[in-house]
Amino acid sequence: MVALDRTDVGLIRALQEDGRRTIKELAAAVSLSTSATHERVRRLFATGVLRGVHAEVEPSAIGIGLQAIIQVHLQRHSRDAVIAFRDHALAQPEVVAVTHLTGAVDFLVHVAVRDTDHLRDLALAAFTTRDEVARLETSVVYEHVTAQVWPVYS
Repeated sequence: MVALDRTDVGLIRALQEDGRRTIKELAAAVSLSTSATHERVRRLFATGVLRGVHAEVEPSAIGIGLQAIIQVHLQRHSRDAVIAFRDHALAQPEVVAVTHLTGAVDFLVHVAVRDTDHLRDLALAAFTTRDEVARLETSVVYEHVTAQVWPVYS
């Protein structure tokens, strides 16, 4: 864990609210000079606190008509099987996120597809054919909303 002070926390919050803010705007938000702010932001990226700045996309505008969560149950729970499945899932262009869990379900795979036919074809071709997969359960997503802001603990 990286030690963060109030200025770092302020920069993180400001960037989470709007990742397009300029260094000058960030400096004003945290009452710091632009050069000091630039150095702070550079350090937050270098230490891995900030991993990137992303654009939020409207799914329907790019042909995504359906999202689903695929619950994946593995045959075996070896490190190799877990890593192989995770890496394979992340390589699929339809996969938005992969979450590895404890409990009855091993993975939640969030996918974004054109329609139900695309979802079926993806499940059959990309997941049920994997040796490490025991079974799948698929749930259609009615709405996907994210907070876009992580709580910051300093």
